[in-house]
Amino acid sequence: MDDSSDIARLIALMARVPGLGPRSARRAVLHLVKKRSQLMVPLGNAMQAVAQSARECLNCGNISTHDICPICADTARANGQICVVEDIDDLWAMERTGAFKGRYHVLGGTLSAIDAIGPEELRIPRLVDRVTTENITEVILALGATIDGQTTAHYIADHLSGIIVSTLAQGVPIGGELDYLDDGTIGAALRARRQL
Repeated sequence: MDDSSDIARLIALMARVPGLGPRSARRAVLHLVKKRSQLMVPLGNAMQAVAQSARECLNCGNISTHDICPICADTARANGQICVVEDIDDLWAMERTGAFKGRYHVLGGTLSAIDAIGPEELRIPRLVDRVTTENITEVILALGATIDGQTTAHYIADHLSGIIVSTLAQGVPIGGELDYLDDGTIGAALRARRQL
């Protein structure tokens, strides 16, 4: 195949999508080309539409086709709770559960001294503003159990006062076996135990 062809360019672009390498990208492009009218053309049109209309919600940082996303616009979700997540995929994961009925705040990363990411590079100042202007009673920190995630959680908690600041429970996953878990997970599960 000629490396300068449109197909090779499409394969190279697809290989940059997370979860796809060169082989998977080749298979995906071949499938798209074979299903050109049923799949490739509608996919291209949908990608074009999203490229033109997608924007970051001015309130929480979610992705939407409007300046304010449907979650922030939903008055029923103005229940005084904000769930703080690192990135949009975390918000989507929380939404898939259907368990959280409040609003979200996407930080856009975590604090990292090594990468020179401070509070101003994230959406932490906006979060503090929202807490004071939106009648927030609880901030739930749904950040990763990494050093950067925990540093970010402590920083945020230190800058919020007069409200409940909570974190997600950590420990043994449903269906998990103790023998396969690391010591930190077992320790966190033991500390977060609850009475039956």
